[in-house]
Amino acid sequence: MGDACKFALHAVDGRWFSVFASFLIMAGAGATYLFGTYSKDIKSTLGYDQTTLNLLGFFKDLGANVGVLSGLLAEVTPTWFVLVVGSAMNFAGYFMIWMSVTQRIAKPAVWQMCLYICIGANSQNFANTGALVTCVKNFPESRGVMLGMLKGFVGLSGAIFTQFYLAIYGTDSKSLILLIGWLPAALSVIFAYTVRERKPERQPNELKVFYQFLIVSIILALFLMAMNIVEKLVDFSKAAYAGSATVVCVMLFIPLIIAIKEDWIQWNLKHQEGMKPATEATAEKKLDITPEVKSEISKEQEEKVQKSCLLTICNKPPRGEDYTILQALLSIDMLILFAATFCGLGASLTAVDNLGQIGESLGYPTKTIKSFVSLVSIWNFFGRVFAGFVSESLLVKYKMPRPLMMTFVLLLACVGYLLIAFPFPGSVYVASVITGFSFGAQLPLLFAIISELFGLKYYSTLFNCGQLASPLGSYILNVKVTGLLYDNEAVKELAKKGLDRSAVKELVCIGVQCFRLPFIVLSAVTFSGALISLILVMRTRKFYSSDIYKKFREIHGVK
Repeated sequence: MGDACKFALHAVDGRWFSVFASFLIMAGAGATYLFGTYSKDIKSTLGYDQTTLNLLGFFKDLGANVGVLSGLLAEVTPTWFVLVVGSAMNFAGYFMIWMSVTQRIAKPAVWQMCLYICIGANSQNFANTGALVTCVKNFPESRGVMLGMLKGFVGLSGAIFTQFYLAIYGTDSKSLILLIGWLPAALSVIFAYTVRERKPERQPNELKVFYQFLIVSIILALFLMAMNIVEKLVDFSKAAYAGSATVVCVMLFIPLIIAIKEDWIQWNLKHQEGMKPATEATAEKKLDITPEVKSEISKEQEEKVQKSCLLTICNKPPRGEDYTILQALLSIDMLILFAATFCGLGASLTAVDNLGQIGESLGYPTKTIKSFVSLVSIWNFFGRVFAGFVSESLLVKYKMPRPLMMTFVLLLACVGYLLIAFPFPGSVYVASVITGFSFGAQLPLLFAIISELFGLKYYSTLFNCGQLASPLGSYILNVKVTGLLYDNEAVKELAKKGLDRSAVKELVCIGVQCFRLPFIVLSAVTFSGALISLILVMRTRKFYSSDIYKKFREIHGVK
């Protein structure tokens, strides 16, 4: 019993249990992707037009992507504190939205709704910073794979939440808002103390373990996709929905078995080798750091301490070394990434936010529209794990620059937008798959590129700064372009009937013309982003042709 207790403590304190806990936290951090499901309730209950609804969508994207506060907080506080703060924000924001939509409080002003959704959405940055950044630092040589897996679970969260809310609340989509208020908050609080930075230890079978996680997550994604199709064809009872949600729960906890198995193997190896608790001397021996390497590391650290951040802005280190925050933010590479993200993620967020109204304008029933949202969520997952695993494989084997993968992803997104601009029967299904896949693939690529070009020292802040362009792109493309063009078409329809805007509570546009011009614009903007990303490919091809993980192997004592 004593050994069992010691192993249990060892496992909970280990890197692999931290990965499992991070999977669950990230699976609850994708509530923003469900906006297309419950936005219709907000629009109809509060009497908003499409421009106002898209303004809410912008503030959702603003909160979801402005994570500088969580990044800076992570620099000075422990991970558990970051997760608990995010938990409180998540519950407060979405609970107030639910209270508003169910009319349990007086109708809030538009600015109040914008504030609520911004706070709720911003909470996912705290989950990202707490779980994602910690795992990348714990597994620096598998960062692409790690990012793909973690962001993949975020991509699946929309479909996971759909199964849970159908099982718990039935088909009441207003209750979905309540679910995404309390469940992610509970997950972050439960696992807050198990997610923290550990000393990286390279395991020979590390990649094999990640492939085991990948297989489980793919099976989960396929199950969710199958349920999405079956639920559209068959009327499920509440018991059937409960059974589906139970299967999802079981599959979410299978990675725990893998994590425990890996910790058990490591536990036995340490006992067989007679390893004692690590001291500074034994740690040096274990890692096989030569005196020369140790001296060089110490020298570099002393030089970094002596140099002021402000004095070294113009004297940037080579790519791959640790940049200061200002060095990274003012670099040409970051500006190029900013421009490409503005175009790519800005357009993707716009497409996802308007998915419900797209289905409505083309005459699809509510049940089918919800299946579009689930398809985006599931293929969002496939895009994320594909970008993580495939880009890592191509980088290691063929030295393919990771920004080149981003170029291909943006070109693919253009196809999805054109399918919405020029629809044909069933085209929205295909567009949902393409949009979800391309949207999902962009984030792991962006986060991995930032970690590779600018180092991991200030990664908590830099990766949050790197996605600041997406809410700006979303505001311009969603509110100022898509929302206005949609409302103009709706007003034209009213004029044909001899009515004006004051004659209706909700402004609705029906027909293929509603989103044609907006999505032509989105396609053109995304194509421009692909061209911009090619500039970064040219600038970094020499860097990616080198061994970018060499310094991590030297630290681990691996030749």
